[in-house]
Amino acid sequence: METSTVTRFVSHFIGGEFLEARNGRTADIYDPAHGTVQARLPLADEATVDQAVQAALRAYPAWQQTPLGARAEVLFSFRELVRANATRLAELVSSEHGKVVSDAGGEVTRALEVIDFACSLPHFMKGEYSEGVSRSIDTFSVRQPLGVCAGITPFNFPLMVPVWMYAIAIATGNTFVLKPSERDPSVSMLMAELWSKAGLPDGVFNIVHGDKIAVDALLHHPDVAAISFVGSTPIARYVYETAAKTGKRVQALGGAKNHLVVMPDADLDAAADALVSAAFGSAGQRCMAISASVSVGDVAEPLMDAIAQRVKALRVGPGSDAKTDMGPVVCATARDRVVSYIDAGVTSGAALVIDGRTCRVPGYEGGFFVGPTLFDQVTPKMSIYTDEIFGPVLVNLRAQSLDEALALINANPYGNGTAIFTRSGAAARRFQRDVQVGMVGVNVPIPVPVGFYSFGGWKASLFGDLHIYGEDGFRFYTRGKVITSRWDEQNAGINLGFPVHK
Repeated sequence: METSTVTRFVSHFIGGEFLEARNGRTADIYDPAHGTVQARLPLADEATVDQAVQAALRAYPAWQQTPLGARAEVLFSFRELVRANATRLAELVSSEHGKVVSDAGGEVTRALEVIDFACSLPHFMKGEYSEGVSRSIDTFSVRQPLGVCAGITPFNFPLMVPVWMYAIAIATGNTFVLKPSERDPSVSMLMAELWSKAGLPDGVFNIVHGDKIAVDALLHHPDVAAISFVGSTPIARYVYETAAKTGKRVQALGGAKNHLVVMPDADLDAAADALVSAAFGSAGQRCMAISASVSVGDVAEPLMDAIAQRVKALRVGPGSDAKTDMGPVVCATARDRVVSYIDAGVTSGAALVIDGRTCRVPGYEGGFFVGPTLFDQVTPKMSIYTDEIFGPVLVNLRAQSLDEALALINANPYGNGTAIFTRSGAAARRFQRDVQVGMVGVNVPIPVPVGFYSFGGWKASLFGDLHIYGEDGFRFYTRGKVITSRWDEQNAGINLGFPVHK
């Protein structure tokens, strides 16, 4: 598509206003199904980022002092607006990401879970109170917001992941600057409209679009108190190290290589269904996708046959088609990266059971399509196992025992999510206890916690001390203050000793 035919421009959202900046650097937003440019967005410079931070800084005192009940009313209104616009939001996600609309609808539902949880802010902002810790002295604690917080979010969940951050941050009295992925930013702009309609004051929520220049401006900005990030492990490490050096609070969620262990006693049909769903949903572009199955004992051959039968029946096509099972990947670069890994897997000697490189969708020849791909006989040194491919590629490794499967998973540098399929309670209990991974599923292939728990991995999948959303989210976006108070008519007199509580 020629530049001259692009009529839609995405804008920044700063201080309650949509600001179209067309004079500087820009980026293209693609339609992944057709492979054509559908819109353009501005890439912020340092001055634009500062403008957004200053708007958030000006809005902070009033929002921080807004009564908890009034804040909750805004959150409740926002929740109902998101619910009322769920179909529109899902279609917008699908149009820029490529995932099927029903899958995008699930993203909206999981975002609503966290908004629901954020509505309980009056409860989670409570402190503690101890009367009479010493003579006429009481001690109590309060939770207070940090100030201006920022979120840097990925393309794979353009609605859900930002909500995980800003719903809790705003509920706790902070103001927020979001830097969404430049690949699918439009849904964030619609969410900004819904925030305004819900009654959120101008400047509490802001959006700047950009690349590394905008990211670095947020990481170094002296008025940004906290950074939340979701993306690849190398960038998560960079974000954590850079922002922490400037004294910011940081949570940086990185990459994954999620394993699903299939024990010999597992329900084979249930395991095969789960692996196909978890590996190829959203074309494998989920940080909690299962990209490695571990077949234990003699289950490998029947499991591979069952998976192959299901994969061959999947329909690949545009996300807007209700009959589509799996859509395209997000861009040409992602498609080429996935294909290069399939090539590498063949070269390294893995058994290619299903080849997605030949996938063609009639009428969408320019689209960014890669078909579901299945490898067997994979070894831990192959790049298709060691690297996060982030596409519709499932690799199978064979193990002789649960001990061997656990050792394989625990040796992996990532620790985001994992699962086991078994009928044995003893095996499941041992697995959930000994596996070194942050989120574990037992006969559940994608163990993303519900909104009132917290999401986060271990090892190279998380940099920082606290997970995202849930109670950890409230802790991350607030800091504690402890007050020791004395009200006594009697003068205590001078005492140079260290105070003791008696």
